[in-house]
Parts: sequence; structure tokens; C-alpha cells
Amino acid sequence: MGKFVIEGGHKLQGTLTPQGAKNEALQILCAVLLTKETVTIDRVPNIRDVNKLIDLLKDLGVKVEKLSEEQYSFCAQDIDLDYLKSPEFKKKGAQLRGSIMILGPLLARFGIGYIPKPGGDKIGRRRLDSHFIGFEKLGASFHYDAQSRFYEVKADKLKGCYMLQEEASVTGTANVLMAAVLAEGKTTIYNAACEPYIQQLSKMLNRMGAKISGIGSNLLNIEGVEELGGTDHTLLPDMIEVGSFIGLAAMTQSEIRIKNVQYEELGVIPNTFRKLGIQFSKENDDIFVPAQDSYEVSTFIDGSILTIADAIWPGLTPDLLSVLLVVATQAKGSVLIHQKMFESRLFFVDKLIDMGAQIILCDPHRATVIGLGRKNVLRGIEMTSPDIRAGVSLLIAALSAKGTSTIHNIEQIDRGYQNIDTRLKNLGAKIERFA
Repeated sequence: MGKFVIEGGHKLQGTLTPQGAKNEALQILCAVLLTKETVTIDRVPNIRDVNKLIDLLKDLGVKVEKLSEEQYSFCAQDIDLDYLKSPEFKKKGAQLRGSIMILGPLLARFGIGYIPKPGGDKIGRRRLDSHFIGFEKLGASFHYDAQSRFYEVKADKLKGCYMLQEEASVTGTANVLMAAVLAEGKTTIYNAACEPYIQQLSKMLNRMGAKISGIGSNLLNIEGVEELGGTDHTLLPDMIEVGSFIGLAAMTQSEIRIKNVQYEELGVIPNTFRKLGIQFSKENDDIFVPAQDSYEVSTFIDGSILTIADAIWPGLTPDLLSVLLVVATQAKGSVLIHQKMFESRLFFVDKLIDMGAQIILCDPHRATVIGLGRKNVLRGIEMTSPDIRAGVSLLIAALSAKGTSTIHNIEQIDRGYQNIDTRLKNLGAKIERFA
């Protein structure tokens, strides 16, 4: 288990370019299974979860060619369906949550799909009901073997239908959408997730020959087609990285330029950081964060304490709440962080409390942060990263803290952030990686 050793308290300066979006990449990579023609994907991030999914596709028989550092071509002409029943697939497929999204394409194209119970962050219950209920509505049969922990879906021919999803699950919407594009007839998905990544997937599928309308809304209409062709696709910048870098600049009192962020796709993220008092400007398609000695939390119009909560798009993504919580520890003023979706995601705050942060964990979903405006500087400690987003949040805290911190289990951070230590070193951070 690797670790970072960080000497905190140093101001950073320079430019960061966000990687391609991790959550979009996992969807797009699974979509290559829908066609026997070549799909080329640009801005693929070099991170653990994405690399594991690419390896899984190779094992399934997808021909993968690395064209450049961030560009790959995929050709899924010959797929080995027998591999889906192998012990090796069970092991590899269970190592990442994104593997669940191979089911929709396999079901649509081959009429069958298997997946072991997927892994991912330990942040609480993450139901898969919306995936399988959607497949069943399209005419598939579903079976879960509790002993082997394998999910199986089968269908002779998927048929379009109307469905109202119980939750606007991003991966659930992506999976059902990919199945529906090759189903017979018309499918309507109401209460669909409409994140930019779902929009990107929909646009890519349309370029491949799908007929999807309502893109950007929570009501998707899909006219099924017989087959899909190849295409080229470029991933968006990772909005979670963009938010993490804004928080990093604020916490370390640093001047940082974040390049080519596709600002229009960031939704409420910029304004949420502004509510914490963080100053920055949009310059062309860059975000420039000046060095800032202090920042003060705003209140609601009636003077009540600010609440920052996650919500389905176009609300605030839950993946940034950990970063926002850390940033709030050094603000002037108090804020209530409300994590609605995952009941274990806030449990990392015990490490921030050990660093000297003033935080009250009200319950598994809510934490009150009392910001003392840098009067109570965080101190370096030894800690362990529990998940991707908590991991990078602890890294930001360590970079701003007085003294030396050690973060264990950095493989969690590597799952979502590409060469993060090298990139931060280029800005002047004192961080070393140890195996």
C-alpha cells in the first residue's frame, strides 16, 4: 500500500490542465461494445479505474490500440462471451464499479450479459436496482446468484417501452440508454439523469447512428436502430478535478490557473465555491484563482447559516462535497455540509478533526464546519485515504497544514487523479510518493 509524505504550508503557483473526465470515460469505454466498427477516444485519463476497464475490454476480445498518450482506438468486432463466466473475469470485474456498464451494451448486441458484484468506493449503499429494473422493462430476464455474487441478464430481443426511473442514477441511465439504442421500437426514459457526461454519451451514440432526442433533459426518447457504426469522441475536462484545483488554490493561498475547463459544462460548481468566499475569474476558457489570504462564507438572505448539499444535475455533484468541506475549515464563518446520497462519505472528517479542524458530525449525512479564518491552522498527521474524493480532500488539507503529513492507501487517489503528485510538484508542492 503506497503513501504520500507531504510537507505542508507552501504556497503554490502555476498552471494545471484538468484530465479527461473519469466518470465520462467509464461510460464511453463501455459503449465501444455496441459496434463492431472502430471507435477512437481522445483525452483518456491515465488513472487506475480507467486502465482497469481498458484491460477488461482487452480480455473480452476488444482490439485496443494506444495512438498517443491520451488517445486510444477500440474495435469490438470479436467478443469472447465465454470469458464472462471465467474466474479471471469475476476477479477483475469486481474491482471497479464502472464495470457494471458493460451489461447494457452486451445485452443489446449479444442478448446476454454477466457481471460480478462491482467494487468501487466504500461510501455507503450504492444500489443497482435502476439498472436491472430498466433492463427488465426492455424485456430482459434478470437473475442474481447470491453464492457466486454474479448478476445475469438475458433477452432474445429487447423491445422499447416507457419507463419512469425511481432514481435519476447516472450509471443506471447510461446502462439502460445503451441497451435501448438497439431495442426494437421506441423507448422513453423519464427521470433520466442529465449530467454533461450523459449528454456526451448520447451525442456519441447519435454519431454512431442512434436516434436519441431530449438530450440535456430528464426525458429521453430513443428510436431503436438495427446496428451502430464507429465514431471519434473527445472527453470533457474532469469537473471534479476543476473543483478540486479551485479548492487547492484557496486552501494553500496559491495563484493557480486552470486551463481549458469548458466552463459552460461546470453547472453550479463555480458559484458554490464563490459562496465560500473564494475569488476567481473566467479568462477565455480558463479559471484563474489569485492568491487569497482569507475567504468568508456567505449566508442566506435571511442571515441563516449557509447549507451546501448535493443534488441530481443540474444540482451540485456529490463528488465535490468532500473538497468543499475541507475548504470550509479555513474560511471565516460556518457552513452545513449535507451529503444526501451516501451515508458513509463524511466519515473521513475524523481525520480533519485530528488535524485541528472545527467540525461537528451531526449524523452520517450532515457535518457542520466552523471556519475560524486560518486562526486555527491545520496540523500535519498520519492518516489513510478511505475513497477517491476523501483522499484528494485530505491531500489538499495536508498541503495547507503546518508540518508533515503522511497519507496511506494512495491507490484510492490514483483511481481518480492522474499523476497528481507530479503535477503538484510542478507547482512547488513538497510531496513524495513511497511504494
